[in-house]
Amino acid sequence: MKIIEGHYEIEVPEGVPVWDVDPYDVDILQDPDEYYAELRSKGPFVYIPKYSILACGRYEETKEVFSDWERFISSRGVGLQDFELEEPWRPKSIILEVDPPEHSVTRRVLARALSPKATAALKELFQETADRLIDELLEKESFEAVVELAEEFPTTVFPKAVGLKEKNSRALVDYGAMVFNALGPDNELRRNAMAMGPTTVPWIVEQCNRKNLKPEGFGATIFAAADAGEINEEQAEKLVRSLLSAGVDTTVTGIGSALWCLAKFPDQFKRLKDDPTLLRPAFEEVLRFTSPVHSFCRTASGDTMVSGTRIAEGSKILCVLGAANSDERQWKEAEKFDIGRRPTGHLAMGTGIHGCVGQNLARAEVAAVLTSIIAKVEEIDFAGEAVWRPNNAIHALDKLPLVFKRA
Repeated sequence: MKIIEGHYEIEVPEGVPVWDVDPYDVDILQDPDEYYAELRSKGPFVYIPKYSILACGRYEETKEVFSDWERFISSRGVGLQDFELEEPWRPKSIILEVDPPEHSVTRRVLARALSPKATAALKELFQETADRLIDELLEKESFEAVVELAEEFPTTVFPKAVGLKEKNSRALVDYGAMVFNALGPDNELRRNAMAMGPTTVPWIVEQCNRKNLKPEGFGATIFAAADAGEINEEQAEKLVRSLLSAGVDTTVTGIGSALWCLAKFPDQFKRLKDDPTLLRPAFEEVLRFTSPVHSFCRTASGDTMVSGTRIAEGSKILCVLGAANSDERQWKEAEKFDIGRRPTGHLAMGTGIHGCVGQNLARAEVAAVLTSIIAKVEEIDFAGEAVWRPNNAIHALDKLPLVFKRA
């Protein structure tokens, strides 16, 4: 059988439309709304011949595929590559790219490290850091929000939360870009990201070693599980690596997207200032509206059927979370940004056993930033054009020039 982008070529299932589109085209990655709408309009699934994959973008089917870990597995890779056929570029994630029973053990350890109690203990650090940053930005005529806030805040607080002895903001951000771009095809985005490996990966690997972690923090909790015999030393290092790969980039994206939404929809920012109790639903709506993780793959573990579509074992399925989160069948007036919507069930943080284990931490970080902005900022205005950064799995801003006007 022919191998395409690391997985077997599959036949077009009966009744599934063939769509000659490249979901990893730079123009689509930067402005995906028309692609999302057309994907949904074509039916429950489409077949994309360029990569010999199925893709789903309606909410119902996407949620089913994304959450049913027994029929649609993660252990064969959540990108285009099938780990049964090819070795991944790095040892696979033992939280993201595994299934039960192995997943149950490692997730339990990571969930303990990122527990509500551990997150709550960081609230003061998060708020003090957010207040300081917002005060500094209020003194400027304008600022570049991606670098000076969306990246600066997580790369300041997260290393402290993990217990890293050394901070390297650039390495943390670049490693996240590598991990998520690697989920796509062998395109220019992936090649450029992987070229950062020689300068980025050695530093990341070194930080996962017990000797480079402080005796307090998420890392220490993970290694305590190794000492207790729940996991081994190598697994502990891989779990710390998972924190460093997924714990920064997604939060950077979430903060940037929240700032973009509040600048683009000033009526909603005013609504939030008038009623700060809307902070939590406002961020959930940011996640639904912008879908920071736009696509992840699953692999069919056996022959199965979804919404009348026959899916063969080994089929790679692109779950287009951004399309599902803007499905008008699920969300009334889905094209509108409405902080009062309370969009329970959105897929931006995953769902089921593979729901983001660090989502409470990410929400706490963003809440600190937004709390400070609500209190200190009267208006958020664009100081130039916002530019989205193409990435094979993440929908993130590259440039976001803003002005904060003091309250």
